[in-house]
Amino acid sequence: MTHPVITAARFNEAGLIPAIAQQHDTGEVLMMAWMNAESIAESLSTGQVCYFSRSRGKLWRKGESSGHVQRLVEMRLDCDGDTLLLLVEQTGPACHTGAHNCFFRRVTKDGLEEIA
Repeated sequence: MTHPVITAARFNEAGLIPAIAQQHDTGEVLMMAWMNAESIAESLSTGQVCYFSRSRGKLWRKGESSGHVQRLVEMRLDCDGDTLLLLVEQTGPACHTGAHNCFFRRVTKDGLEEIA
């Protein structure tokens, strides 16, 4: 049986929906990635977040090679049905650069500034 969130979600023409990962206990925004119906179903069934990698064209099980997994605490669908919010328990850094989150570059009027 298809989970109701998959039926309710408004996927784009590529069959994807943006997903924002947020640390469940602090509210820190960690990253944004894409999910498809299969990655949503896997995340819900396993409790470990799985995304869809557009560059690789396949499922991306967060932390599969790095060990920096995301345990799914809660999944929410926004009011328009076109974005997911994943409340997660992050192990290690969320960003592939090694930064704690992917939003470490502040936009200023003069350019970009790296922040902690």
